[in-house]
Amino acid sequence: MPPPTSAASRDEPVIRDRGDACPGALRLHAADDGHLARVRIPGGLLTAEAAAVLADAADRLGDGHLDLTSRGNAQLRGLGAGCGGELAALLAGAGLLPAAAATHERVRNIVASPLSGLDGQGHADVTPWVAELDRLLCGSEAAAALSGRFLFALDDGRGDVTSLAPDVSVRALRAGTAVLWTHNDTDAVAVDPRDAPRAALTAAHYFLDAVRGAGTKAWRVGELPAEHRLRAGELLNRLREQGISAERAERAERAEGAEGAERVERADESHWFGASAGRAAAGPGPGAVVGPDAERVALSVLAPMGRLTTGQWRLLAAAAAAAAGTLRLTPWRGIVVPGADAATTPDALARLAGAGLVTAPGDPWENVSACTGRPGCAKALADVRADARAVVAAAGARAGGAAPPVHWSGCERRCGHPRAAVWLDLVAGPRGYALAVAGRAGRPVRDDVPATAPDLTAALAEADAMVTQTQPTQHPQQTDQPQQTDQPQQPQQPQQQT
Repeated sequence: MPPPTSAASRDEPVIRDRGDACPGALRLHAADDGHLARVRIPGGLLTAEAAAVLADAADRLGDGHLDLTSRGNAQLRGLGAGCGGELAALLAGAGLLPAAAATHERVRNIVASPLSGLDGQGHADVTPWVAELDRLLCGSEAAAALSGRFLFALDDGRGDVTSLAPDVSVRALRAGTAVLWTHNDTDAVAVDPRDAPRAALTAAHYFLDAVRGAGTKAWRVGELPAEHRLRAGELLNRLREQGISAERAERAERAEGAEGAERVERADESHWFGASAGRAAAGPGPGAVVGPDAERVALSVLAPMGRLTTGQWRLLAAAAAAAAGTLRLTPWRGIVVPGADAATTPDALARLAGAGLVTAPGDPWENVSACTGRPGCAKALADVRADARAVVAAAGARAGGAAPPVHWSGCERRCGHPRAAVWLDLVAGPRGYALAVAGRAGRPVRDDVPATAPDLTAALAEADAMVTQTQPTQHPQQTDQPQQTDQPQQPQQPQQQT
Protein backbone atom coordinates (compact mmCIF):
# COMPACT_ATOMS: atom_id res chain seq x y z
CA MET A 1 0.00 0.00 0.00
CA PRO A 2 1.92 3.04 -1.11
CA PRO A 3 0.97 6.20 0.64
CA PRO A 4 -1.49 8.63 -0.78
CA THR A 5 -0.32 11.60 -2.72
CA SER A 6 0.94 14.67 -0.98
CA ALA A 7 1.68 18.26 -1.71
CA ALA A 8 4.95 18.73 -3.48
CA SER A 9 7.31 21.50 -2.53
CA ARG A 10 6.78 24.62 -4.59
CA ASP A 11 9.20 27.23 -5.86
CA GLU A 12 6.43 29.80 -6.14
CA PRO A 13 3.41 30.39 -3.87
CA VAL A 14 0.02 29.29 -5.12
CA ILE A 15 -2.28 32.25 -5.66
CA ARG A 16 -5.91 31.37 -5.00
CA ASP A 17 -8.68 33.70 -6.05
CA ARG A 18 -11.57 31.65 -4.66
CA GLY A 19 -12.52 29.23 -1.95
CA ASP A 20 -11.96 25.56 -2.63
CA ALA A 21 -14.74 23.50 -4.17
CA CYS A 22 -13.95 20.32 -2.26
CA PRO A 23 -17.12 18.25 -1.91
CA GLY A 24 -18.69 17.45 1.42
CA ALA A 25 -21.70 15.71 2.85
CA LEU A 26 -23.84 18.82 2.36
CA ARG A 27 -22.05 20.28 -0.66
CA LEU A 28 -22.55 17.63 -3.34
CA HIS A 29 -20.29 17.44 -6.37
CA ALA A 30 -21.86 16.86 -9.80
CA ALA A 31 -20.13 14.01 -11.66
CA ASP A 32 -21.03 12.13 -14.83
CA ASP A 33 -22.48 9.24 -12.84
CA GLY A 34 -24.57 11.44 -10.57
CA HIS A 35 -23.70 13.51 -7.53
CA LEU A 36 -20.94 12.70 -5.06
CA ALA A 37 -20.93 13.22 -1.30
CA ARG A 38 -17.80 13.07 0.82
CA VAL A 39 -18.46 12.22 4.46
CA ARG A 40 -15.68 13.33 6.80
CA ILE A 41 -14.94 10.73 9.46
CA PRO A 42 -12.34 12.22 11.84
CA GLY A 43 -9.49 9.80 12.42
CA GLY A 44 -11.40 7.25 10.35
CA LEU A 45 -13.18 6.24 13.58
CA LEU A 46 -16.64 4.87 12.87
CA THR A 47 -19.18 2.90 14.88
CA ALA A 48 -20.74 -0.24 13.43
CA GLU A 49 -24.15 1.44 13.64
CA ALA A 50 -22.99 4.49 11.69
CA ALA A 51 -21.37 2.23 9.10
CA ALA A 52 -24.69 0.48 8.58
CA VAL A 53 -26.38 3.85 8.00
CA LEU A 54 -23.81 4.70 5.32
CA ALA A 55 -24.61 1.42 3.56
CA ASP A 56 -28.33 2.21 3.74
CA ALA A 57 -27.69 5.66 2.27
CA ALA A 58 -25.63 4.21 -0.57
CA ASP A 59 -28.40 1.73 -1.41
CA ARG A 60 -31.32 4.12 -1.06
CA LEU A 61 -29.80 7.23 -2.58
CA GLY A 62 -26.65 6.21 -4.43
CA ASP A 63 -25.16 3.49 -6.62
CA GLY A 64 -24.79 0.82 -3.96
CA HIS A 65 -21.08 1.41 -3.38
CA LEU A 66 -18.84 3.32 -0.98
CA ASP A 67 -15.40 4.69 -1.79
CA LEU A 68 -12.57 5.16 0.69
CA THR A 69 -10.50 8.32 0.36
CA SER A 70 -6.88 9.11 1.11
CA ARG A 71 -7.91 10.70 4.39
CA GLY A 72 -9.88 7.83 5.85
CA ASN A 73 -13.20 9.31 4.75
CA ALA A 74 -16.09 7.73 2.86
CA GLN A 75 -17.76 8.79 -0.36
CA LEU A 76 -21.12 8.01 -1.90
CA ARG A 77 -21.58 8.26 -5.67
CA GLY A 78 -24.49 8.15 -8.07
CA LEU A 79 -26.62 10.38 -5.86
CA GLY A 80 -29.64 12.21 -7.20
CA ALA A 81 -29.48 15.98 -7.38
CA GLY A 82 -32.39 16.38 -4.98
CA CYS A 83 -31.35 13.92 -2.27
CA GLY A 84 -29.30 16.36 -0.19
CA GLY A 85 -31.87 16.87 2.55
CA GLU A 86 -32.59 13.18 2.99
CA LEU A 87 -28.89 12.34 3.03
CA ALA A 88 -28.17 15.04 5.60
CA ALA A 89 -30.95 13.72 7.85
CA LEU A 90 -29.57 10.17 7.65
CA LEU A 91 -26.03 11.28 8.43
CA ALA A 92 -27.06 13.58 11.26
CA GLY A 93 -29.13 10.82 12.86
CA ALA A 94 -26.08 8.54 12.79
CA GLY A 95 -23.81 11.16 14.41
CA LEU A 96 -21.85 11.64 11.19
CA LEU A 97 -22.39 15.40 11.03
CA PRO A 98 -21.35 17.99 13.62
CA ALA A 99 -23.86 20.32 15.22
CA ALA A 100 -22.44 23.16 13.13
CA ALA A 101 -22.62 21.09 9.95
CA ALA A 102 -23.43 24.02 7.66
CA THR A 103 -20.15 25.75 8.46
CA HIS A 104 -17.80 23.04 9.76
CA GLU A 105 -18.49 19.63 8.22
CA ARG A 106 -15.81 20.04 5.50
CA VAL A 107 -13.03 21.14 7.87
CA ARG A 108 -12.99 17.90 9.89
CA ASN A 109 -10.00 16.52 7.98
CA ILE A 110 -8.17 14.54 10.65
CA VAL A 111 -6.09 11.43 10.04
CA ALA A 112 -4.74 9.33 12.91
CA SER A 113 -2.54 6.24 13.18
CA PRO A 114 -5.05 3.45 12.40
CA LEU A 115 -3.48 0.86 14.71
CA SER A 116 -2.95 3.24 17.62
CA GLY A 117 -3.69 1.46 20.90
CA LEU A 118 -4.23 -1.88 19.17
CA ASP A 119 -0.89 -3.52 18.37
CA GLY A 120 1.39 -2.44 21.21
CA GLN A 121 3.37 -0.20 18.87
CA GLY A 122 3.58 3.56 18.91
CA HIS A 123 4.19 5.69 21.97
CA ALA A 124 0.65 6.76 22.85
CA ASP A 125 -2.93 5.96 21.98
CA VAL A 126 -3.90 9.03 19.97
CA THR A 127 -7.54 8.10 19.42
CA PRO A 128 -8.65 10.34 22.35
CA TRP A 129 -6.89 13.22 20.59
CA VAL A 130 -9.18 12.74 17.58
CA ALA A 131 -12.42 13.34 19.45
CA GLU A 132 -10.99 16.34 21.31
CA LEU A 133 -9.53 17.99 18.21
CA ASP A 134 -12.81 17.44 16.36
CA ARG A 135 -14.73 19.00 19.25
CA LEU A 136 -12.40 22.00 19.32
CA LEU A 137 -12.50 22.43 15.54
CA CYS A 138 -16.27 22.37 15.40
CA GLY A 139 -16.46 24.79 18.33
CA SER A 140 -14.14 27.33 16.73
CA GLU A 141 -15.87 29.98 14.66
CA ALA A 142 -12.55 30.90 13.04
CA ALA A 143 -11.88 27.30 11.97
CA ALA A 144 -14.84 27.45 9.58
CA ALA A 145 -12.54 29.42 7.25
CA LEU A 146 -10.21 26.44 6.75
CA SER A 147 -10.42 24.90 3.30
CA GLY A 148 -11.81 21.43 2.77
CA ARG A 149 -8.27 20.30 1.92
CA PHE A 150 -6.49 21.44 5.09
CA LEU A 151 -5.26 18.31 6.89
CA PHE A 152 -4.43 17.46 10.52
CA ALA A 153 -2.40 14.35 11.37
CA LEU A 154 -2.26 12.74 14.81
CA ASP A 155 0.58 10.21 14.83
CA ASP A 156 1.22 7.78 17.68
CA GLY A 157 4.96 7.78 16.99
CA ARG A 158 5.25 5.20 14.24
CA GLY A 159 5.41 7.85 11.52
CA ASP A 160 2.54 6.57 9.39
CA VAL A 161 0.13 9.48 9.06
CA THR A 162 2.85 12.13 9.31
CA SER A 163 4.09 10.69 6.00
CA LEU A 164 1.01 12.15 4.30
CA ALA A 165 2.38 15.73 4.29
CA PRO A 166 -0.39 17.17 6.46
CA ASP A 167 -0.69 20.86 7.22
CA VAL A 168 -0.53 20.38 10.99
CA SER A 169 1.15 17.32 12.49
CA VAL A 170 1.32 16.13 16.08
CA ARG A 171 3.50 13.13 16.83
CA ALA A 172 3.85 11.30 20.13
CA LEU A 173 7.31 10.66 21.53
CA ARG A 174 8.52 7.95 23.88
CA ALA A 175 9.40 10.36 26.67
CA GLY A 176 5.79 11.45 27.26
CA THR A 177 6.12 14.40 24.93
CA ALA A 178 4.55 15.33 21.63
CA VAL A 179 6.02 17.35 18.80
CA LEU A 180 3.99 19.73 16.67
CA TRP A 181 4.90 21.16 13.29
CA THR A 182 3.26 22.63 10.22
CA HIS A 183 3.63 21.35 6.64
CA ASN A 184 7.21 20.02 6.29
CA ASP A 185 8.89 22.54 8.55
CA THR A 186 11.81 21.33 10.65
CA ASP A 187 11.05 24.00 13.28
CA ALA A 188 8.99 21.68 15.45
CA VAL A 189 7.85 22.54 18.96
CA ALA A 190 7.33 20.18 21.88
CA VAL A 191 4.11 20.14 23.89
CA ASP A 192 2.54 18.04 26.60
CA PRO A 193 0.48 15.23 24.98
CA ARG A 194 -2.53 16.39 26.99
CA ASP A 195 -2.34 19.71 25.12
CA ALA A 196 -1.92 18.17 21.66
CA PRO A 197 -5.43 18.90 20.32
CA ARG A 198 -5.43 22.50 21.57
CA ALA A 199 -1.95 22.99 20.13
CA ALA A 200 -3.04 21.67 16.74
CA LEU A 201 -5.98 24.07 16.63
CA THR A 202 -3.73 26.97 17.66
CA ALA A 203 -1.46 26.16 14.71
CA ALA A 204 -4.48 26.18 12.38
CA HIS A 205 -5.54 29.59 13.69
CA TYR A 206 -1.99 30.84 13.08
CA PHE A 207 -2.26 29.61 9.47
CA LEU A 208 -5.53 31.48 8.95
CA ASP A 209 -3.95 34.69 10.25
CA ALA A 210 -1.03 34.16 7.86
CA VAL A 211 -3.44 33.67 4.95
CA ARG A 212 -5.12 36.97 5.73
CA GLY A 213 -1.74 38.66 5.96
CA ALA A 214 -0.54 37.18 2.67
CA GLY A 215 -3.75 37.92 0.78
CA THR A 216 -3.39 34.74 -1.32
CA LYS A 217 -6.40 32.77 -0.04
CA ALA A 218 -4.10 29.77 0.40
CA TRP A 219 -5.80 26.45 1.06
CA ARG A 220 -2.73 24.63 2.44
CA VAL A 221 0.21 25.67 4.61
CA GLY A 222 2.62 24.84 1.79
CA GLU A 223 0.93 27.42 -0.44
CA LEU A 224 1.93 30.38 1.74
CA PRO A 225 4.59 32.64 0.22
CA ALA A 226 7.99 32.48 1.91
CA GLU A 227 7.62 35.81 3.68
CA HIS A 228 4.44 34.59 5.34
CA ARG A 229 5.51 31.04 6.20
CA LEU A 230 4.70 29.84 9.68
CA ARG A 231 7.57 30.26 12.14
CA ALA A 232 8.29 28.18 15.22
CA GLY A 233 9.00 31.28 17.32
CA GLU A 234 5.62 32.81 16.58
CA LEU A 235 3.90 29.44 17.07
CA LEU A 236 5.58 29.16 20.49
CA ASN A 237 4.28 32.58 21.44
CA ARG A 238 0.75 31.73 20.38
CA LEU A 239 0.79 28.44 22.25
CA ARG A 240 1.97 30.11 25.44
CA GLU A 241 -0.69 32.79 25.08
CA GLN A 242 -3.23 29.94 25.14
CA GLY A 243 -1.72 28.58 28.34
CA ILE A 244 -0.01 25.69 26.54
CA SER A 245 3.48 24.91 27.76
CA ALA A 246 5.78 24.57 24.74
CA GLU A 247 9.45 24.63 23.84
CA ARG A 248 11.58 24.09 20.78
CA ALA A 249 11.69 20.44 19.81
CA GLU A 250 15.49 20.23 19.91
CA ARG A 251 15.33 20.51 23.70
CA ALA A 252 12.75 17.74 23.82
CA GLU A 253 15.02 15.56 21.70
CA ARG A 254 17.93 16.04 24.12
CA ALA A 255 15.70 15.27 27.09
CA GLU A 256 14.47 12.11 25.42
CA GLY A 257 18.04 10.99 24.77
CA ALA A 258 19.04 11.73 28.34
CA GLU A 259 16.42 9.28 29.53
CA GLY A 260 18.03 6.57 27.40
CA ALA A 261 15.07 6.19 25.05
CA GLU A 262 15.56 5.71 21.36
CA ARG A 263 14.39 8.44 19.03
CA VAL A 264 11.10 7.67 17.39
CA GLU A 265 12.55 8.42 13.98
CA ARG A 266 14.87 6.05 12.14
CA ALA A 267 18.57 6.76 12.28
CA ASP A 268 18.68 7.93 8.67
CA GLU A 269 15.97 10.55 9.14
CA SER A 270 16.99 14.10 9.82
CA HIS A 271 13.62 15.69 10.56
CA TRP A 272 10.87 15.32 13.11
CA PHE A 273 8.43 14.62 10.33
CA GLY A 274 10.53 11.67 9.14
CA ALA A 275 8.57 9.97 6.40
CA SER A 276 7.03 13.18 5.14
CA ALA A 277 10.53 14.32 4.19
CA GLY A 278 10.58 11.71 1.46
CA ARG A 279 10.48 8.21 2.97
CA ALA A 280 7.24 6.41 2.32
CA ALA A 281 5.44 5.03 5.34
CA ALA A 282 3.06 2.13 4.94
CA GLY A 283 -0.35 1.69 6.47
CA PRO A 284 -1.61 -1.51 8.07
CA GLY A 285 -1.12 -4.59 5.94
CA PRO A 286 -3.96 -7.06 5.42
CA GLY A 287 -4.50 -9.86 7.93
CA ALA A 288 -4.77 -10.28 11.69
CA VAL A 289 -3.04 -7.64 13.81
CA VAL A 290 -1.96 -9.05 17.16
CA GLY A 291 -1.66 -6.82 20.19
CA PRO A 292 -0.94 -7.17 23.91
CA ASP A 293 -4.18 -9.09 24.49
CA ALA A 294 -3.66 -12.50 22.91
CA GLU A 295 -7.37 -13.23 22.95
CA ARG A 296 -8.27 -10.17 20.89
CA VAL A 297 -6.91 -9.13 17.50
CA ALA A 298 -7.67 -6.48 14.92
CA LEU A 299 -8.80 -7.52 11.46
CA SER A 300 -7.15 -5.48 8.72
CA VAL A 301 -8.48 -5.64 5.16
CA LEU A 302 -8.05 -3.67 1.95
CA ALA A 303 -10.66 -2.75 -0.62
CA PRO A 304 -9.49 -3.14 -4.24
CA MET A 305 -9.07 0.35 -5.68
CA GLY A 306 -10.72 1.71 -2.53
CA ARG A 307 -14.25 0.76 -3.61
CA LEU A 308 -16.68 -1.47 -1.70
CA THR A 309 -20.15 -2.75 -2.42
CA THR A 310 -22.69 -2.20 0.31
CA GLY A 311 -22.65 -5.97 0.80
CA GLN A 312 -18.93 -5.88 1.60
CA TRP A 313 -19.46 -2.83 3.79
CA ARG A 314 -22.25 -4.50 5.77
CA LEU A 315 -20.10 -7.59 6.26
CA LEU A 316 -17.44 -5.38 7.85
CA ALA A 317 -20.04 -3.60 9.97
CA ALA A 318 -21.31 -6.98 11.19
CA ALA A 319 -17.75 -8.06 12.04
CA ALA A 320 -17.32 -4.82 13.98
CA ALA A 321 -20.62 -5.30 15.83
CA ALA A 322 -19.43 -8.77 16.90
CA ALA A 323 -16.12 -7.32 18.12
CA ALA A 324 -15.62 -3.93 19.82
CA GLY A 325 -18.39 -2.20 17.87
CA THR A 326 -16.12 0.08 15.85
CA LEU A 327 -14.25 0.28 12.57
CA ARG A 328 -11.29 2.40 11.52
CA LEU A 329 -10.99 3.60 7.94
CA THR A 330 -7.37 4.11 6.93
CA PRO A 331 -5.76 6.56 4.49
CA TRP A 332 -4.51 3.47 2.60
CA ARG A 333 -7.96 2.35 1.35
CA GLY A 334 -8.18 -0.12 4.21
CA ILE A 335 -10.48 -0.94 7.10
CA VAL A 336 -9.45 -2.12 10.56
CA VAL A 337 -11.89 -3.91 12.85
CA PRO A 338 -10.58 -3.79 16.46
CA GLY A 339 -11.33 -6.28 19.21
CA ALA A 340 -12.11 -9.42 17.21
CA ASP A 341 -12.05 -12.79 18.95
CA ALA A 342 -8.69 -14.38 18.09
CA ALA A 343 -10.27 -17.85 18.04
CA THR A 344 -12.70 -16.92 15.27
CA THR A 345 -10.30 -14.78 13.25
CA PRO A 346 -9.53 -17.35 10.52
CA ASP A 347 -13.23 -17.80 9.80
CA ALA A 348 -13.87 -14.05 9.86
CA LEU A 349 -11.02 -13.35 7.43
CA ALA A 350 -12.20 -16.17 5.18
CA ARG A 351 -15.68 -14.61 4.97
CA LEU A 352 -14.22 -11.22 4.13
CA ALA A 353 -11.90 -12.73 1.51
CA GLY A 354 -14.84 -14.61 0.01
CA ALA A 355 -16.60 -11.27 -0.40
CA GLY A 356 -13.72 -9.93 -2.49
CA LEU A 357 -11.72 -8.01 0.12
CA VAL A 358 -7.95 -8.34 0.49
CA THR A 359 -7.16 -10.18 3.73
CA ALA A 360 -3.59 -11.47 3.26
CA PRO A 361 -0.24 -10.04 2.08
CA GLY A 362 0.89 -10.58 -1.49
CA ASP A 363 -2.41 -9.86 -3.19
CA PRO A 364 -2.03 -8.06 -6.55
CA TRP A 365 -4.53 -5.41 -5.48
CA GLU A 366 -2.10 -4.14 -2.83
CA ASN A 367 -0.15 -2.54 -5.68
CA VAL A 368 -2.95 -1.05 -7.77
CA SER A 369 -4.76 2.26 -7.57
CA ALA A 370 -6.94 4.13 -10.02
CA CYS A 371 -8.85 7.34 -10.46
CA THR A 372 -12.60 7.24 -11.03
CA GLY A 373 -12.34 7.04 -14.82
CA ARG A 374 -15.32 6.46 -17.05
CA PRO A 375 -18.25 6.59 -16.65
CA GLY A 376 -17.98 8.67 -13.48
CA CYS A 377 -15.64 11.40 -14.71
CA ALA A 378 -16.31 13.50 -17.80
CA LYS A 379 -12.61 14.13 -18.37
CA ALA A 380 -11.63 10.46 -18.39
CA LEU A 381 -10.77 8.83 -21.72
CA ALA A 382 -11.11 5.22 -20.52
CA ASP A 383 -12.78 2.99 -17.97
CA VAL A 384 -9.51 2.63 -16.09
CA ARG A 385 -10.95 0.48 -13.33
CA ALA A 386 -12.22 -2.08 -15.80
CA ASP A 387 -8.84 -2.11 -17.53
CA ALA A 388 -7.07 -2.53 -14.18
CA ARG A 389 -9.34 -5.44 -13.27
CA ALA A 390 -8.62 -7.11 -16.59
CA VAL A 391 -4.86 -6.82 -16.10
CA VAL A 392 -4.99 -8.10 -12.52
CA ALA A 393 -7.10 -11.04 -13.66
CA ALA A 394 -4.70 -11.80 -16.50
CA ALA A 395 -1.44 -11.22 -14.62
CA GLY A 396 -2.17 -11.74 -10.95
CA ALA A 397 1.36 -13.05 -10.49
CA ARG A 398 2.58 -9.45 -10.62
CA ALA A 399 2.00 -9.19 -6.90
CA GLY A 400 3.64 -8.48 -3.60
CA GLY A 401 6.28 -6.02 -2.46
CA ALA A 402 8.72 -6.73 -5.30
CA ALA A 403 6.63 -4.83 -7.84
CA PRO A 404 6.28 -1.05 -7.78
CA PRO A 405 2.75 0.31 -7.48
CA VAL A 406 0.72 0.94 -10.61
CA HIS A 407 -1.64 3.88 -10.92
CA TRP A 408 -4.27 4.09 -13.64
CA SER A 409 -5.39 7.56 -14.72
CA GLY A 410 -8.20 8.43 -17.09
CA CYS A 411 -6.60 11.71 -18.12
CA GLU A 412 -3.48 13.84 -17.67
CA ARG A 413 -4.63 15.11 -14.28
CA ARG A 414 -3.55 11.79 -12.69
CA CYS A 415 -5.98 12.11 -9.80
CA GLY A 416 -4.96 10.01 -6.81
CA HIS A 417 -1.54 8.90 -7.95
CA PRO A 418 0.82 7.63 -5.24
CA ARG A 419 3.08 9.77 -3.17
CA ALA A 420 5.97 7.42 -3.64
CA ALA A 421 9.60 7.36 -4.71
CA VAL A 422 8.66 5.37 -7.80
CA TRP A 423 5.49 4.03 -9.37
CA LEU A 424 4.25 2.99 -12.80
CA ASP A 425 2.06 5.68 -14.29
CA LEU A 426 -0.58 4.62 -16.84
CA VAL A 427 -2.48 7.52 -18.43
CA ALA A 428 -5.34 6.95 -20.87
CA GLY A 429 -5.19 8.74 -24.18
CA PRO A 430 -7.10 8.74 -27.46
CA ARG A 431 -5.15 5.70 -28.77
CA GLY A 432 -4.49 3.67 -25.65
CA TYR A 433 -2.25 4.32 -22.66
CA ALA A 434 0.97 6.21 -22.06
CA LEU A 435 3.21 4.40 -19.58
CA ALA A 436 6.00 5.97 -17.56
CA VAL A 437 8.15 5.17 -14.58
CA ALA A 438 7.13 8.05 -12.37
CA GLY A 439 8.68 9.57 -9.29
CA ARG A 440 11.87 11.47 -8.61
CA ALA A 441 13.64 9.96 -11.64
CA GLY A 442 10.59 9.68 -13.84
CA ARG A 443 11.02 8.63 -17.45
CA PRO A 444 8.68 7.47 -20.22
CA VAL A 445 8.39 3.83 -21.22
CA ARG A 446 5.82 3.85 -24.03
CA ASP A 447 3.16 6.27 -25.22
CA ASP A 448 1.09 3.92 -27.34
CA VAL A 449 0.13 0.87 -25.28
CA PRO A 450 -3.07 -0.68 -26.69
CA ALA A 451 -5.86 -0.95 -24.13
CA THR A 452 -5.87 -4.76 -24.02
CA ALA A 453 -4.90 -6.92 -21.05
CA PRO A 454 -2.04 -8.74 -22.88
CA ASP A 455 -0.50 -5.51 -24.23
CA LEU A 456 -0.81 -3.69 -20.92
CA THR A 457 0.61 -6.65 -19.01
CA ALA A 458 3.62 -6.85 -21.34
CA ALA A 459 4.24 -3.11 -21.07
CA LEU A 460 4.08 -3.23 -17.27
CA ALA A 461 6.59 -6.08 -17.28
CA GLU A 462 8.91 -3.92 -19.39
CA ALA A 463 8.55 -1.06 -16.93
CA ASP A 464 9.13 -3.43 -14.00
CA ALA A 465 12.42 -4.44 -15.56
CA MET A 466 13.48 -0.82 -15.92
CA VAL A 467 12.75 -0.17 -12.24
CA THR A 468 14.57 -3.33 -11.15
CA GLN A 469 17.69 -2.24 -13.04
CA THR A 470 17.83 1.12 -11.28
CA GLN A 471 16.19 0.50 -7.87
CA PRO A 472 16.35 -3.19 -7.05
CA THR A 473 15.81 -3.07 -3.32
CA GLN A 474 13.02 -0.73 -2.25
CA HIS A 475 9.57 0.04 -3.57
CA PRO A 476 6.83 1.89 -1.72
CA GLN A 477 3.46 0.31 -1.42
CA GLN A 478 0.15 1.21 -2.93
CA THR A 479 -1.98 4.30 -2.56
CA ASP A 480 -5.51 5.01 -1.62
CA GLN A 481 -7.48 6.65 -4.35
CA PRO A 482 -9.28 9.96 -4.04
CA GLN A 483 -11.75 11.26 -6.54
CA GLN A 484 -11.78 13.57 -9.48
CA THR A 485 -11.38 17.01 -7.91
CA ASP A 486 -7.57 17.25 -8.19
CA GLN A 487 -5.63 19.89 -10.03
CA PRO A 488 -3.46 19.08 -13.09
CA GLN A 489 -0.37 17.11 -12.07
CA GLN A 490 2.86 15.82 -13.55
CA PRO A 491 4.11 12.31 -12.80
CA GLN A 492 7.52 13.49 -11.60
CA GLN A 493 6.06 15.74 -8.91
CA PRO A 494 3.16 14.25 -6.94
CA GLN A 495 0.60 16.86 -5.98
CA GLN A 496 -2.02 16.98 -3.30
CA GLN A 497 -5.16 14.98 -3.86
CA THR A 498 -8.40 15.84 -2.21
